[in-house]
Amino acid sequence: MFSIKLRQGGNARMTEHKKIRGMTWSDPRGYDPLVAASQTFRDRHPDADIVWDKRSLQGFESTPVEELAATYDLIIIDHPHVGAVVEKNCLLPIDRFAEKTALERLFAETVGKSYQSYAYDGHQWALPVDAACQVQAIRPDLVSAPVKTFSDVIALAKDGRVVWPLLAPHVLMSFFSLLANSGAPFPVTRGAAINHTAALDVIGAMATLADLVDPACLTMDPIAALDALCEDNKFALCPYVYLYAPYARANYRANRIVFHDMPSLGASGPLGSALGGTGIAVSSQTKHPDLCVEFALWVASADIQRGLYATHNGQPGNAVAWGDAAVNAPVGSCYSNTRMTHEAAWLRPRHDGYMAFQEDASHILLDALTGKTNPKSALLALETRFDESFDHE
Repeated sequence: MFSIKLRQGGNARMTEHKKIRGMTWSDPRGYDPLVAASQTFRDRHPDADIVWDKRSLQGFESTPVEELAATYDLIIIDHPHVGAVVEKNCLLPIDRFAEKTALERLFAETVGKSYQSYAYDGHQWALPVDAACQVQAIRPDLVSAPVKTFSDVIALAKDGRVVWPLLAPHVLMSFFSLLANSGAPFPVTRGAAINHTAALDVIGAMATLADLVDPACLTMDPIAALDALCEDNKFALCPYVYLYAPYARANYRANRIVFHDMPSLGASGPLGSALGGTGIAVSSQTKHPDLCVEFALWVASADIQRGLYATHNGQPGNAVAWGDAAVNAPVGSCYSNTRMTHEAAWLRPRHDGYMAFQEDASHILLDALTGKTNPKSALLALETRFDESFDHE
C-alpha cells in the first residue's frame, strides 16, 4: 500500500476545512484524472477539498506561472517554465517538504528525463504526472505499418496523406526533434554554437514537408491535427506530434489512432524527440504546503498512475504504469510502442527568458517554411534571439 512521509518543518495540519484550488489544462487528459484523484484523496483527508479549474492548451503553454501561483495552490506546469519560476520564487521547492526516499523512488520510476526536467538550481519544483514527446500517429485502417524514416513521410505527403501541427510552438518542437535526431541538438546554454550545416538541412527538410501538407496545418496544434487524422479518411499519418493516449482508445473519436516511435531523419533511430509532458507543482503562496505536497507525491506514485489516473483519460508519467500491460491494452499499446522515443527524448532549454524565445523562434521558423525569409537568415535570427533570451529583464 502506498504511504507518504513528509519532512517535518512545514505548516502543521489545520483542523478546519481546507479548500485547495488547482489549475490544469482543459483537455480530458489534463483534467479528468486530476478530478478523479482529488475525489479519491478525500478518503485520506475528509477535511480537504481539491477543486480544479482548467485553461486551454495555448494558455497552458504560454500563461506565466507566477500569475497562476497568486490564485492557485496546485498548478500543472510545462517544464520550460522552470527557470522563470525559480527567478520569481512563485513555487515551493518540493524537496524541502518531501522525504528524500520518496523523491528518489519517483526519480527511479520516471519515463526518460521527465523527473529531471523539473529539477533546477538544486531543487525539485514539480513532480511528473504526464510523460510525452513527439512521436508518430497513424490510422491503422489506412496504412499497414508505421513509417521509419523522414523519406517515408515525404512519400506519403506527396499523396496528400500527412497532417502535421505547425502552430507555435509546435513548429519549433519539430525543429528541435529533427535537429537532435540528426545528432546536432540545439544548444541549451549561452554561447553554445548551433551546428549550421545540420540546422540548415533540418530547415530544408521541414520546408519540403511543409510545401506538401495542407496549409491548414499552419493553424493546427496537436489536438487539432489528431482530430483531423480521426475525422475522415483524408489523412493517414501525423509524423511529429505529442503523444495523446486518449486518441488511441476505442470510441474516443470516430476513428482510432495508433502511436509509434518517431520517424528518423538521422541514422540512429528515434532519439532526440523534444520532451513534453506535465508536472504538478505547489504555489509558494499556499496556506497548506504539506497537504499539497502530499497530494503531489500521491498522484505521481506508481499505484495511482497505473490505476485511477490511467483509467480516467490520464497519460501517466510513471514508468511502472508505462510498463503495465493493463494500462497499455485500452490505448493500443501506445506506451510500449513509443517507449524508445520517450526514453531517448531531448530536454529543451529552461532558463528564465526561454519562454519568450520559444514564441519568437516559432515565428522565425514559420517565416522560413512559408518563404517569407530564407533559411540562412532564419538561422541567424534564431541564434541572435537565443543569445538575447539570456539578457531579458
